[in-house]
Amino acid sequence: MNSILNRLFRVIEILIAIFLGGMILVTFLNVLGRNLFNIGFVWSEEIARLCFIFLVYLGSIEAMRDNRHLLIDTFLLKLPKIGQTAVYALTQLCAIYIMQIITRGAWGLVVQNRHNVWIATGFPSYIVHLFGCILGVSIILISIANLVRLFYFKIPVADLVRMRGSTGGNSDNEKIE
Repeated sequence: MNSILNRLFRVIEILIAIFLGGMILVTFLNVLGRNLFNIGFVWSEEIARLCFIFLVYLGSIEAMRDNRHLLIDTFLLKLPKIGQTAVYALTQLCAIYIMQIITRGAWGLVVQNRHNVWIATGFPSYIVHLFGCILGVSIILISIANLVRLFYFKIPVADLVRMRGSTGGNSDNEKIE
């Protein structure tokens, strides 16, 4: 199961790189066209915007999985073990609650915009909101997995808040004792 998840997140990392490269390339081509040839590509702004939106959504999923999201653990790790567990569980429950609100709102926008398209590219506008649903569901599942690790597998909070992809020598990732 872990190898399947690792492959899935590897695909997400590759998609992030593709969207970042695409956004840079399209923006660069548009700047060159405007400055050198006095022409602009109408579709380039929409493509760059779509790449950025997908980049942010996929990057948020990846950051949540690896605990690279905004997390200030200084206070958390100074609490007693029961306090660490309570605060960590509360933050995961808050993430689940907020993501279900975002997912429901994004789904409403998918339904509302199912017949709309972006003007220059003809791209269906509901796809952007569908990615919002994917983001919400993914983060809900990651938060539930974090709660299972905390309560069922009894993994200490200090280990849960460390970044998964850490490399040696980074003092931010070392265990505080």
